[in-house]
Amino acid sequence: MQLPSYLSPDDLTNLIRRAIQEDVGPGDVTTEATVNSDQTGSASIRAKAPGVIAGLAVAERVFAHVDPAILCRWQVADGTVVEPGVEIGTIEGPARGLLIAERLALNVLQRMSGIATATRRMVEAASPHTPDILDTRKTVPGLRGLDKWAVKLGGGTNHRVGLYDLILIKDNHIAAAGGIHEALDAAKVYCEANEREDLDIEIETRTLEEVSAVVEHGGANIILLDNMAQARSDGSVDVAMLEEAIAIVDGTCRTEASGNVTRDTVNAIAATGVDAISSGALTHSVTVLDLSMQMTVRS
Repeated sequence: MQLPSYLSPDDLTNLIRRAIQEDVGPGDVTTEATVNSDQTGSASIRAKAPGVIAGLAVAERVFAHVDPAILCRWQVADGTVVEPGVEIGTIEGPARGLLIAERLALNVLQRMSGIATATRRMVEAASPHTPDILDTRKTVPGLRGLDKWAVKLGGGTNHRVGLYDLILIKDNHIAAAGGIHEALDAAKVYCEANEREDLDIEIETRTLEEVSAVVEHGGANIILLDNMAQARSDGSVDVAMLEEAIAIVDGTCRTEASGNVTRDTVNAIAATGVDAISSGALTHSVTVLDLSMQMTVRS
């Protein structure tokens, strides 16, 4: 599978190398003590819960890095919805390599599949409305590429990858710049001075007055409507303010809603006509997908 643009083959190799070093260190003493170097084995990876599979390409690289003689045969593809009991694939090769790579490969598969599953469920909960379901920068340090790839495999849309590929002016930036108009002016000057017309400019708003100020200025490509969907005590959401904000924008630029986004509230938020909905929970509150790896060792 082709890697996403923000995760190069070298980046992935280095990530795997560091993870293996963290886990194996100078050697897997248990495997070395109990498994002969000439033994081979096979393993079956199965789903124990319903969800979306993601991370097969990464897991395969983990096995190959530990021992190039290990062969993976996947029965499904990344992005496939599976039910409990479904075989994800079989792994064959030197038994020591299978055991050494097992936990890291499963960790990757379970985390990425958990993120992909949460994303798919959020997308489905928004239906029949079709806003982009966005991730955020609330990812595990060092694993952002994998976390965002999992969101993509789950049917979501990647927001900015880091601080370098989108100008996102938030409340502290506005305060430092001296106001909304000043911050937008400064962003425009930066793009022109650095020949970065490719950069979109997004700005956070928290009140209808701020939304009006951004629209009046006209310098934003995206307006972030933060916490304008208000959670009620019964778990539902009041979207009146969000609807009014979208009416003020009136299609002059894209809109993104954030705050109080859950599977229970996303449909009401999506029904306002907002272009995108961002959720940090997709990556910062991951429930891993339960997978198992059962192995048979041959003499």
